[in-house]
Amino acid sequence: MLTFKKTAVALAAMAFTAVTGMASAEAGQCWHKGAIGEAGDVASAKFQVDEALLQAVDWGAWAAWMASGGKSSTPGGYSFGPRSYSCSKGGSFGVTCRGSATICKL
Repeated sequence: MLTFKKTAVALAAMAFTAVTGMASAEAGQCWHKGAIGEAGDVASAKFQVDEALLQAVDWGAWAAWMASGGKSSTPGGYSFGPRSYSCSKGGSFGVTCRGSATICKL
């Protein structure tokens, strides 16, 4: 059931990108982004950070990454390599992580 929901969300995001005609990035363009994630444990909060980082660059990349179960290092043709995180107890859900990454169009 959870896989179905993730797939449905990923497909909806891809459809949104196609319908809104969001401009695609040129190969070699890079962005350094930061994000905050909150969850009940560190792993889930880091996952929230990763989602927000990709959403800040390209919803299609986020959708491809979600469809891969968060495993792809090149979602939607973007490099999504090393991320740095700083996590602490607190926030609405128990753990807050701040993270950053440089994401580049391949």
